[in-house]
Amino acid sequence: MKKLKARWGITSNWQVLVIFVVFALTGSTAAKLAGPVVAFIGLDREAAHWLLYWSLRVFIIFPIYQVLLVCFGWIFGQFSFFWAFEKKMLTRMGMGKLLRL
Repeated sequence: MKKLKARWGITSNWQVLVIFVVFALTGSTAAKLAGPVVAFIGLDREAAHWLLYWSLRVFIIFPIYQVLLVCFGWIFGQFSFFWAFEKKMLTRMGMGKLLRL
């Protein structure tokens, strides 16, 4: 736990717990919200090829996850941690230009 706290630059076990809760809520919520978005687009799981369906669903989950991560981080009082996390992740993925918009 000490290594994780040092790596993330946090001080308490409570912050670690809150961060884990935010990651869990964000992932679950993004996955849940992707279903109606895919249905709105008109892509049906039974009618579409499985590769197309799941590729599109993951593609849709990604931006939803990014937005929700910062929002849930703010709600739980960890905005600065998740904003830094978001910037680091997008930069590593070559999308750092999005941060300058």
